[in-house]
Amino acid sequence: MRLSILIPVYNESESLVELHRELSVVLDGQPFDSEILFIDDGSRDASWATIRDLSRQDSRVRGIRFRRNFGKAAALSAGMHAACGELMMMLDADLQDDPAGIPHFLETLGDDWDVVNGWKIRRLDPWHKVYPSWVFNAMVSRLTGLRLHDHNCGIKLFRAEVAREIRLYGELHRFIPVLAHMRGFKVTEIEVHHRSRQHGHSKYGFRRFTRGFLDLLTVSFLSFYRQRPQHLLGATGLMLFGVGAAGLFWLAIEWFLMNILQTWPATPIGGRPLLAYSLAFAVLGAQAMTLGFLAELIVHFNSRESDGYSVAERIEHAP
Repeated sequence: MRLSILIPVYNESESLVELHRELSVVLDGQPFDSEILFIDDGSRDASWATIRDLSRQDSRVRGIRFRRNFGKAAALSAGMHAACGELMMMLDADLQDDPAGIPHFLETLGDDWDVVNGWKIRRLDPWHKVYPSWVFNAMVSRLTGLRLHDHNCGIKLFRAEVAREIRLYGELHRFIPVLAHMRGFKVTEIEVHHRSRQHGHSKYGFRRFTRGFLDLLTVSFLSFYRQRPQHLLGATGLMLFGVGAAGLFWLAIEWFLMNILQTWPATPIGGRPLLAYSLAFAVLGAQAMTLGFLAELIVHFNSRESDGYSVAERIEHAP
């Protein structure tokens, strides 16, 4: 067995040597092969020079350097494609995640789980990071059905099969457990030791929280409607169109009673708000159903057969 440790790096030169030392203490003497893969996400400091020095000192160290900053999801995706291990662990480079917990992750994974997510039960971060994180984790658990305390924890262990079946882009790196859960992999969590930041500054901000929320909506959509977008768009469109059609039908009845049977007080229909709202609902409903049909066509002609399921094991007959 080989363990690949994936470490995205962005202006983390001050912490890399210490992180490598702590990893070496944990990995030396373990009964498995390991590699440490640093992905430099367009750092502007001496991070890449430090990674090159570490690779000369330790044959387990490998490196990938981006031409510019593409984001953590892109860095992890590149690391997953380049990794050689049957097991992969993602770890932040800021020393806040303690590498000493790696053996506990491996022990928990065993044969029963596919993804082990960290849970910073005692988080040493400013309040403006902690409280929004609580809200965010509650929303993710509620909308996706995967109930974890800390979806965005920086330390995770998963099998290579998970990395092969999920795609990371945007801010989807924080949803690795959710994406794996969508494919039928078994996910659990364990408590981890969280440490205060020693170098650099946090890259958290309101814009990052906003992007994460929008990506949560994307993940929620993919969770339930990836293979059947018409079930969402068509149902919404049908409801809107039904409301609009009902309003127009009522106005038609009124017109008939006023102008044909002349049993209804004659009032102008053209300037009534009900006419405008009914037309708007009918048009929006028709557009939503049309988008649903187009989305179904895209899914039909562009999805691969393997996109709709995940194979855990096969039994083949001997030739």
